[in-house]
Amino acid sequence: MTTLLYSHPVFGRHEVPPGHVERPDRYVAAEKSLQSEDFAELIRRTPPLATKEHIDRVHPDRYRQAVEESAPSEGLVQFDADTFMGPSSLDATLRAAGGACDAIDAIYAGDATNAFIAARPPGHHAEPERAMGFCIFNAAAIAAQHARAAHGARRVAVVDFDVHHGNGTEAAFWHDENAFYASSHEWPQYPGTGRKSDRGAFDNIANAPLATGDDGEAFRKAWGEELLPALSDFSPDCIIISAGFDAHAADPLGGLKLTEEDFSWITAEIAAVAQDKSGGRLVSLMEGGYDLAALGRSVAAHVKTLMQA
Repeated sequence: MTTLLYSHPVFGRHEVPPGHVERPDRYVAAEKSLQSEDFAELIRRTPPLATKEHIDRVHPDRYRQAVEESAPSEGLVQFDADTFMGPSSLDATLRAAGGACDAIDAIYAGDATNAFIAARPPGHHAEPERAMGFCIFNAAAIAAQHARAAHGARRVAVVDFDVHHGNGTEAAFWHDENAFYASSHEWPQYPGTGRKSDRGAFDNIANAPLATGDDGEAFRKAWGEELLPALSDFSPDCIIISAGFDAHAADPLGGLKLTEEDFSWITAEIAAVAQDKSGGRLVSLMEGGYDLAALGRSVAAHVKTLMQA
């Protein structure tokens, strides 16, 4: 088993206003958690910039151009109530998507079995033509579509255990019968999407809303009885994880009560489906997680499990 780690200093430079929860220290905490001897066998790579072709498979050309033209040389540009872009932000979000696509290339080339992209900003709220929820480009959806375009993957899947529903990924996949999205998330929570009855145009969406206060038992039941079987039945050629750690009990933005052990469990379960259905091909991207200590421990648990899968 070979696991790649993609990281870059620019992920710690993506600018947000003072006091914003999606702050540069998140990247520092994640990166620091992967510096011990336990992670010496990780193969560390620098993420390249995503290309126009990568981005345009999910986001229309007019949206990509609007984002690029909005990138400031100084100060901040605001897309919505909590989504901002500073001078380093375009580089960061392009490297998040580019790293994910490069990881797909490496896995299909046989250089590794799986990969983790320790990036910020997150991406799963970014809809095809809308930045929102801290997210500008949807790196998970972009990576999935890259697997199809560049490597002939017929069926691709994104699975998401962030405390918030990935409305952007769902929107990108809704009308695509060969793209599957599964999510567990707190309900009700931002952004208000992800009802159990939302199934996609081809029954290719699986949502498992969890109640505020639910712990690992409810989380494991939702995945074990609903989402993992649906993922397995879809039989994807490649799996992308939107790895959000804000469902942790310590997180200030969520009301679920997960622990690092729960994140290890779901990582192992998804990896098992990847081994069974996808030749082990698995790429994970960091999404949410806003308590720094809990984020660091959760990232370490997640990546350690990937290395052991």
